[in-house]
Amino acid sequence: MKRRTFIASAVGSIAGVAGCVWPHGAKLHTGAALAFGTTISISVVHTDAELAARAISDGLRAAQEVDSLMNIYRPESQVYQLNRDGYLNQPDQRLLQVLRQGVQLSQLTQGAFDITVQPLWLLYSKAAAEGGLPDAAAVGRARALVNWRELEIASHQVRLHRNGMALTLNGLAQGYAADQALAAVQKHGIRDALLDTGEFIARGQRGQQRPWTLGVRDPRDEHRLATTLRAQGCSVATSGDYECRFTPDYRHHHIFDPALGDSPAELASVTVLAPNAMLADGLSTAFMVMGWERAQALAARMPAVDLLVIDKQGHSRCSAGFPAEV
Repeated sequence: MKRRTFIASAVGSIAGVAGCVWPHGAKLHTGAALAFGTTISISVVHTDAELAARAISDGLRAAQEVDSLMNIYRPESQVYQLNRDGYLNQPDQRLLQVLRQGVQLSQLTQGAFDITVQPLWLLYSKAAAEGGLPDAAAVGRARALVNWRELEIASHQVRLHRNGMALTLNGLAQGYAADQALAAVQKHGIRDALLDTGEFIARGQRGQQRPWTLGVRDPRDEHRLATTLRAQGCSVATSGDYECRFTPDYRHHHIFDPALGDSPAELASVTVLAPNAMLADGLSTAFMVMGWERAQALAARMPAVDLLVIDKQGHSRCSAGFPAEV
């Protein structure tokens, strides 16, 4: 699955917990588990330790179920079976929800976002393992298999219309997992929580008059923050060219422009705030492909969507509503 976009790769975890003042009797409770090839975590503030533990356990389990369902590398997952067979009967409703969001984003971004880019990933990763890059003819063949319009989605079956097509949900699944984990946590009446599945959701506060604070990493220095932001009642996702690169110069990496069959050249990272984590996750990938001008124009038309971009030269720009602390 997609690598961690925050703690290890893009945005830091809870900041400034030490010295926090919580409401009377409330404490910070944190739990972690393995999913998406990394550690995911949930932190909540509550007065009841047992209730908090149950909420965290249910939230982590919900996220792990999404990983089991959508992991492209696990033979038991439905996405693995779809890629292997070209069709999937009786798809899980959660998978259908994510696939339909993928199609909606493809329509919204005029194809900049496309969950059928897996043939390009396979081509470039194989060439990189052999110490090079694929030739133009191979790229053309792989690119011909990338087309979200040839993915048929119905309640009883999902089908890929061309042999050799394959999809990846790496640009949606971790965000969706965070949304599912939040729903599980909120069933216990939890109002103050920070969820990290590689994408973040912040609800409530980490202390009295103190919102959750996240740090956006410099795309060229994992030990340096480009900025910090106060995340309150929003979801945050970052995509960057450093997460998985095929060449040392960051020119070729895991995010592909379907129109080019190669990585987009303008941006090094994009951080997106959105009402839910799956949307933030998908838009961060799409905006990397679209570049600043097109991305900010689309974000301006979408309710509660803001973005911060850092280009290849290290220059940053953000939309008016992005809550950065410089």
